[in-house]
Amino acid sequence: MKSLDDLVVAGRTVLVRSDFNVPLAKGSNGTRVITDDGRIRASLPTITHLSQAGAKVVIVSHLGRPKGGPSAELSLGPVAVRLGELMGVPVGFGNDITGPQSQALVAAMQPGDVVLLENIRFDARETSKDQQERAALAAELASLADLFVSDGFGVVHREQASVTDIALFLPSAAGRLVHTEATVFAQLLADPARPYVVILGGSKVSDKLGVIGNLIGRVDCLLIGGGMAFTFLAAAGHPVGDSLLEPDQIDTVKGFIEQARASGVDLLVPVDVVIADAFSADAATQVVTADAIPEGWRGLDIGPKTAALFAGQIAQAATVVWNGPMGVFEMAPFASGTRAVAEALAASNAMTVVGGGDSAAAIRLLGLDEADFGHISTGGGASLEFLEGKTLPGLDILKEP
Repeated sequence: MKSLDDLVVAGRTVLVRSDFNVPLAKGSNGTRVITDDGRIRASLPTITHLSQAGAKVVIVSHLGRPKGGPSAELSLGPVAVRLGELMGVPVGFGNDITGPQSQALVAAMQPGDVVLLENIRFDARETSKDQQERAALAAELASLADLFVSDGFGVVHREQASVTDIALFLPSAAGRLVHTEATVFAQLLADPARPYVVILGGSKVSDKLGVIGNLIGRVDCLLIGGGMAFTFLAAAGHPVGDSLLEPDQIDTVKGFIEQARASGVDLLVPVDVVIADAFSADAATQVVTADAIPEGWRGLDIGPKTAALFAGQIAQAATVVWNGPMGVFEMAPFASGTRAVAEALAASNAMTVVGGGDSAAAIRLLGLDEADFGHISTGGGASLEFLEGKTLPGLDILKEP
């Protein structure tokens, strides 16, 4: 792929596809407040480089999944404000995407200026299955710029107008973020330092089937936590009470267990769990062995012995990938397992990769220093598909012929 350094950008208008899909909440005065600006901060190296190099920077992004057109709740207005605060310069906001207001705003830009266009998904053509519809929107976007830089790793697994089709109209390159992400994940698949440990969590094992299947033959140790662990426990014949369970995946999980055994891979599941009598922060809780979850109780976190077991594996590793929390970390009584894994990664001398999504959010929510981690991905879904060995269309389109 071409990189940012391959482009001559001074005085030219550069369209940047970023990923500003950040969480928002209502503030005390009724305004919408960004609760985690990690993805905005991750975009700064590319945007700042282009601005300081004298480019006119026009940014495209999405926020959420709008239904039926524009909505105030999913406007990127607050993102434009926060981006301006982080950069220390005003950021213009084009509220009609490719319409007259945005066209005039871009036409008036001076070298170094930055403009953010409104939520690209307010235009249904962005995610259309009809390639001609996507191409029409891509052509409108291309008319605003001279060059295209892809820097939204969280969307490179999508075939969308501002991700793939736009690269057919403009000279294109990968931004700093996308280039780094692609390099890191390619190394994980090609030649990771060993021992190689992967930690998988999150709610559903069905979300991770592809990555488990692709990694079992590549890793030395696979650690399973989160809600998905209970399907593994059920596959081993243990009662799981009211814990999250996918009965239709039990046979598949049994196959993974056998495959790991045959490949000499250590596949470790919880030995103890924190259980509760309700899905609530003020529920009654207790710690039980993983084979003794009673009816009426549900597992909401790995237990202390499991946390210590997982931390020991991390300490011995040379490469560690973590994707998915160990429990319901948003509730304090069920955050200890996720914190223990995160702290073990932070203390590790291994190459550590946090696979985006909830894992990255947990690091910030728990107040841990991001600098202690080797690489924190901005793309949960994209990182999983990369680890599955899939072709990511947003990266594929950037490859030089």
